[in-house]
Amino acid sequence: MNKKDLIKKAFIKSLPVMAAYVVLGMGFGILMSNKGYGPVWSIGSSLLIYAGSMQFVTVDLLTTAASLLSAALMTLMVNGRHLFYGISMIGRYKNMGKYKPYLIFGLTDETYSLLCTDSDYPSGKDAGLYCFLVTLFDHSYWVGGTAIGALLGMVLNFNSEGIDFSMTALFVTVFVEQWLTSKDHRPALIGVGASLLCLLLLGSSSFLIPAMILITVLLSLPYRKEVKKDE
Repeated sequence: MNKKDLIKKAFIKSLPVMAAYVVLGMGFGILMSNKGYGPVWSIGSSLLIYAGSMQFVTVDLLTTAASLLSAALMTLMVNGRHLFYGISMIGRYKNMGKYKPYLIFGLTDETYSLLCTDSDYPSGKDAGLYCFLVTLFDHSYWVGGTAIGALLGMVLNFNSEGIDFSMTALFVTVFVEQWLTSKDHRPALIGVGASLLCLLLLGSSSFLIPAMILITVLLSLPYRKEVKKDE
């Protein structure tokens, strides 16, 4: 596949994320502006942090002058899920060469979903460039949306109440989409069940990481059984 066709394929694949990221990025830019941070802060955050929901949390961390330790623990709790689903990409990213550092940095929930559900995934040398392009397009949508929101926040008065809920809405949308397109609902049910159990036992401030660990263990059990059968 030539580069032009590969770029077209990656762009078309990323369009659903564009629809979400531009709007969510605008929300983040507006929220940052309303808290007194200019476009440089907003755009720089989306370029260098690029952490979605954690960026919305970062706004509160900045405005409350939170300590580095508090910020580190909060980041681990909010983005700890990346440690678990990122493991499944080790094999795919193994031979990505020069693209690997950026692919690791840019692996968001939505990019992961696009790459894992692609039924027409390119092979050979095209695989690395394709993953890079999908990741780059998604990143550019987020940064572009942030820039638009930051500029709008400077010239228009917005009531930012409720904007930080937009990332939760996106996660719900992704969950529903995967539920509708997948015939196997066990991973979704395990995720919801384990999260609710940990939430009830540990409370809203401490349930996230234990829930991720429990989900990983439960999802790995069928795989271990299959390995034993093959042996």
